[in-house]
Amino acid sequence: MSNELQSGPDASPSRVRVSAALTRLHSLYPRMIDLSLERLERLLADLGHPERQLPPVIHVAGTNGKGSVCAFAHAVAEAAGLRVHVFTSPHLVRFNERIRLAGALVSDEQLADALDAIEAANGPAQITIFEAITAAALWLFARVPADLCIVEVGLGGRLDATNVVHPVACAITSISLDHQDFFGDSLAGIAGEKAGIIKPGVPVVVGFQPPEVFARIAAEAVEVGANLLRRGADWNIAPQGEGAVFDGVFLPELGLKGAHQVENAGIALAALRAAGVWPGADVLARGVAAAVWPARLQRLRGALAKLLPEGSELWLDGAHNPGGAETISAQLQAWGTPTTLILGMKQSKDVGEVLRILLPHAAAVYAVAEPGQHLALPVEKIIEASGGKALTGPDIHGALKQIQHPTRVLICGSLYLAGEVLKLDGL
Repeated sequence: MSNELQSGPDASPSRVRVSAALTRLHSLYPRMIDLSLERLERLLADLGHPERQLPPVIHVAGTNGKGSVCAFAHAVAEAAGLRVHVFTSPHLVRFNERIRLAGALVSDEQLADALDAIEAANGPAQITIFEAITAAALWLFARVPADLCIVEVGLGGRLDATNVVHPVACAITSISLDHQDFFGDSLAGIAGEKAGIIKPGVPVVVGFQPPEVFARIAAEAVEVGANLLRRGADWNIAPQGEGAVFDGVFLPELGLKGAHQVENAGIALAALRAAGVWPGADVLARGVAAAVWPARLQRLRGALAKLLPEGSELWLDGAHNPGGAETISAQLQAWGTPTTLILGMKQSKDVGEVLRILLPHAAAVYAVAEPGQHLALPVEKIIEASGGKALTGPDIHGALKQIQHPTRVLICGSLYLAGEVLKLDGL
């Protein structure tokens, strides 16, 4: 997390309050991440347990696709006329993107008031920044009337700060290797952590998973007595043209592009149905078509796109781990014509494996590290991991200016890079 501390010279008084509060909260714990529920449970008790005063909650975990599932679910619920709270992470440009209150992004004033309440209740006690932010979101959600609350897991599931909610439905998206420093190199072990959000008697929606992943999720569901809703058995979705068919309902268009979004749309719809939200077919179609989620195979048309030769296309995706790279690889093959990649990654990610997956399908790869990109992996490390095949950017502008002929360009590798790209593109 980096951008939340930037208020700028022309910031409003509320924005200055937000920035100052986040800086103070950052100082209360020596590490950014320390997975535990005890600190947050203590704080929520002091706040009067806002996590028990929420509208019906859909809780979403997984490695890839969580944000897209939240976006589809949010869009469909709003198309049905519901007021919807949403909590996601990380943000790309502004911190406020993390919290939607009854359909609108949280205002600086609302956010400042929430952080003031968190600081007042917490005092100098140790708390991680994500735990404090989660508490602020729950405090707001308990105070603003809404019909539905969609909560994305931050990291893992079992000990993630969001796992204090009491959902009416859960969803687990695609699981692959990521954050091995926290969860190890076993897919089954990672699945066990993600499945920690499953609650007794609460339906849990699951898409296609590797066998060892599905087995671990199913075992967790059986152990706690949760109804497992499986793609191919309890629900199904299939691509059709630019859209899909979900359990007999034709969806002419999906707002989020890419073949992988068909599954994410299906998980979202199955979770909504499990939560009791099931409007007519026309509302479902209108909702999935309206879904928006920045940096998920997003076509850019602003300042950066204008740096490319006429006839080119510029795309952005936040894929940053091997699972995301597999999705990008499939998209490159589906496009069928040459695509140039611009890749910038976070230091802790498996750049070697990502490049192993992507290099065979890319016309060229430029390595970048954008100024302001949080924990950016040095360009030299990306080139080294590519076996010398990647070219030096060294940044987004530099890479784009080296492209001399019309082509398709895809920027990927990091959500933090994506945030910087969106700022550069003027979005």
